This record gives sequence, C-alpha cells and structure tokens, in this order.
Amino acid sequence: MEDKILIVDLETTGFSASKDHIVEIGLVELDLVTGKKITLYDELISPPMEIEDIEKSWVVTKGYINALDIVFGRPLDEALPQLQNLIDLYPLGITAFNNSFDFGFLEYYGIEFIKKLPCPMHLSTNICKFPGYSGIKLKRPSCEQAYNFYFPGAEWVELHRGADDAWHEADIVKKLYDMGVFKLD
Repeated sequence: MEDKILIVDLETTGFSASKDHIVEIGLVELDLVTGKKITLYDELISPPMEIEDIEKSWVVTKGYINALDIVFGRPLDEALPQLQNLIDLYPLGITAFNNSFDFGFLEYYGIEFIKKLPCPMHLSTNICKFPGYSGIKLKRPSCEQAYNFYFPGAEWVELHRGADDAWHEADIVKKLYDMGVFKLD
C-alpha cells in the first residue's frame, strides 16, 4: 500500500449531511506511481425514507438512479463497518472531488479518516481557470469539467454514480500528482 490512496464518491438525496441521506458509495484505489485503479466498493445504500421521498430526491429527479434500486440497497449501518475497515487500510489517505462534501457526510455517520488528502476540485480551480460569476474570480470546476480539461477529447459525461465518478476522479488526482500539484504531505 506504499503508493496507494483511496478516492471516494457519494451520491446523496440532497446536500446537507444532517438532513439528507447517502444513497450510493464508490471507493477506488489509486496507485499514484503506476496510475492503476481498482474499484473496491460500489454499492447502493437504502436510506431510512419512504419511496415517495426518495423519488423526490435530486439524484432520482435528475434521472441518475432509479428510486426502486435505492430502496433495495444495503442499509448504511451495515455498510459502515466495511467502509471504515477499507479506509483504515490506506494510511497515505483518502480524497474526493469536493472532499468537504463527501467527508462531511461520512463523518456525520461516524467514519473516521487516518489522513485526509487535498481536494482535487480546489487544486484544479487555479489550473482550469474557468471564469467565475457574480463577482467570483474563478469558478470551481465540476468533476466533469476538470476531467475534460485534463483529458481533452475524452468528452466524459459525469454519471453521478459513485464508483464511476470515483474512477474518473482518480484520473484527475493522478494527473495533478504527476504535475506536482497533488501532494501527500
């Protein structure tokens, strides 16, 4: 595990860890030297909600995940020990695109991190240099925007699915690492 880190991506019913729920979790291992990626965890999570409320969640109304698939997902309390065990195997650390969002949800549910690594979204802001709006100098890129910036011609469309998004986020992290921007210390 000497050169390997974790990339996490969550899909949720909304944007507040205290009010909304996790509905999908993806974890991808990234070898920072070789760029090799392995999907370690890819699971739908059934939140403690009625299906009618799940159907109103942004991830369902946008068409990314079917409400019935979410209902038949794994309960989060069953998934948390396995997630913690996986995270604990990576002392070099873990990151996510917009990591304060993903980390916030996971910490709300009791997940602890050995080491949080830099946020690739924040690191990409000054590299991508997308113009801001409403007085903001530079816009933080979406994962899709950053990926297509670093890999021109790829034309990847973000699926808003945990493991697929984490897989592409790993490519962004590797690119930033190779550029000397993403650092472990």
